[in-house]
Amino acid sequence: MNGSNYCFSTLGCSELSLHEAAYLANRHGITSVELRALSGTIDLIAALVAEFGTPARFAAFLTERSIRIAALNTSMRLFGSSSLSELAPFIDWAEAANIAYLRIFDGGKKVGSEELDSAAALLDEWQSLRQSRGLNVELMIETHDALADFDQLLAFLEYVPTTRILWDTHHTWARGSDLRTLWHHIAKNVVHLHVKDSTTDRDGKRRYVLPGQGDFPIAELLSLLQPDERKIPLSLEWERHWHPQLPPLEDALKAARHWWRQGVS
Repeated sequence: MNGSNYCFSTLGCSELSLHEAAYLANRHGITSVELRALSGTIDLIAALVAEFGTPARFAAFLTERSIRIAALNTSMRLFGSSSLSELAPFIDWAEAANIAYLRIFDGGKKVGSEELDSAAALLDEWQSLRQSRGLNVELMIETHDALADFDQLLAFLEYVPTTRILWDTHHTWARGSDLRTLWHHIAKNVVHLHVKDSTTDRDGKRRYVLPGQGDFPIAELLSLLQPDERKIPLSLEWERHWHPQLPPLEDALKAARHWWRQGVS
């Protein structure tokens, strides 16, 4: 597919070290990995320090293994935060390894003018920090909570139109958004995507299943992305860290080989 760069989140293999995750990626012909958890913890910086010691050694390992890190995923939530302090430990690691993005969550439920003002101020503060330190790394905001809602996401982007978005396609779809309509409104802001599959149980709750065994409209999503020439990372977010009953990531990657190539010419 012209418009995507396949990768996976280490949320699906959180028990592995980065050495082991890189080996897994290599076996599946994947050259990019999104870091959320390593060596059994979501304290990503602690795990990186334990494994590599310094950002320079981390960067050297990535070069040696020809593996790229699509993003470092923080736990910061934009709505409700009063400072950028949670991001500080990630910056040197991202800069050393030439990582383009730090992921932050949106957070919140209902977003009003007060939340928008506060969020915009924090994002302005981030840009000032980037400029003063000459940073290359940027922030991307995941459509996880408040921004998984179609109307709130559009209102937010109207308020802060240069925001970079990690589009969790499953979250917005499960909340009732049509993929094509939403993509039309947010395409220019999207720099990274999460994909996963699910089915609805008898009680109406969604349950994650192996790629291709659910009803997420992956072919439609791929048809939207195919004309895009930006090589946007398309990341399999296999949430085994939170749902340990799920099969291993290895199984999900095998299932995804066909699933995330549907409709590709």
